[in-house]
Amino acid sequence: MGSRYEAKIKEGARPFLEDGEEVLAAIVARPRGWTASVAGHAGPGNVAASMGRRKQAGNVAAADDAGFALASPMALAVTGSRLLSIEIGSPIGLGIGGKVKQLAGSAPLADVDSIEIKRLAAGKTVTVTVRGTPFALEANATADAKGLVAEFERAKSGQTA
Repeated sequence: MGSRYEAKIKEGARPFLEDGEEVLAAIVARPRGWTASVAGHAGPGNVAASMGRRKQAGNVAAADDAGFALASPMALAVTGSRLLSIEIGSPIGLGIGGKVKQLAGSAPLADVDSIEIKRLAAGKTVTVTVRGTPFALEANATADAKGLVAEFERAKSGQTA
């Protein structure tokens, strides 16, 4: 994601945070399947695009089932107490674009079971499990997903049940 986007998200998210809450880490992401759905001038007959749209819809539905709304594009952000889905404008690159629009979803860290990362050809897959329901996001190769996971684990371990 790069520090320019992270700084922009941290600043732009302030109006949506609770008193004393701050964004510890954030990455730009989209529901998994988005890249395939738009790849290669996706037309209605494009099988890969169709599969991508189905995968994306499935991940959005799974997140909804978990009570965690997604946006596309979005920032996935960790605070000391919550995981946030923040709707953003389209990131163009080099920190351009990606303006915070609104809070799409949130979950207390106690309800977030895990955040796992897998490398993908040109990026990363981020699997988030909220209230026992997993859903997948995709992030580009420069996103500091490891940093997001580290902050999530640190914040979650600091909580008392």
